[in-house]
Amino acid sequence: MRDLKPALSPADLPRPEQAAQWTGLEYLQKTITGEVAAPPIAGLMNFRLEAIEEGRAVFRGIPKFESANPMGTTHGGWYGAILDSVMACAIMSRIGKGQSYTTLEYKVNIIRPVPEGMEVEAISVAGHVGRTTGVADAEMRGLEDGKLYATASTTCMRIV
Repeated sequence: MRDLKPALSPADLPRPEQAAQWTGLEYLQKTITGEVAAPPIAGLMNFRLEAIEEGRAVFRGIPKFESANPMGTTHGGWYGAILDSVMACAIMSRIGKGQSYTTLEYKVNIIRPVPEGMEVEAISVAGHVGRTTGVADAEMRGLEDGKLYATASTTCMRIV
């Protein structure tokens, strides 16, 4: 996995007035190049934005031992975090300067457990981004085996 430089404090993230000068796509492109620090959750959960284009986002991640549930398999919250993030970024890539959004709801279907240490790729496409809401779907597949590990869908609300 490519090195990740997540934000370690609020000072590592762009000031709101600076971020308002970029479209969602521009902000995300700056994250990939390292011009803008990745959000703290990316470091915590060991995933990253890999690719972005208008309406489509790709994340890669590797669950660590710290993401295990009491039975030793990858916790459902890890699936939720990476899938919520990739879907939200697909929607964010279609918002304008000075606009924001937040997740209203999302649903995750876990097909099989991701083994600890295996890299997965989550791909999302925004099916609709309108004046007040955006919707997106995602799939998570193993990079080594190509198997489907989870699917998800979301609705996000545009704030501004």
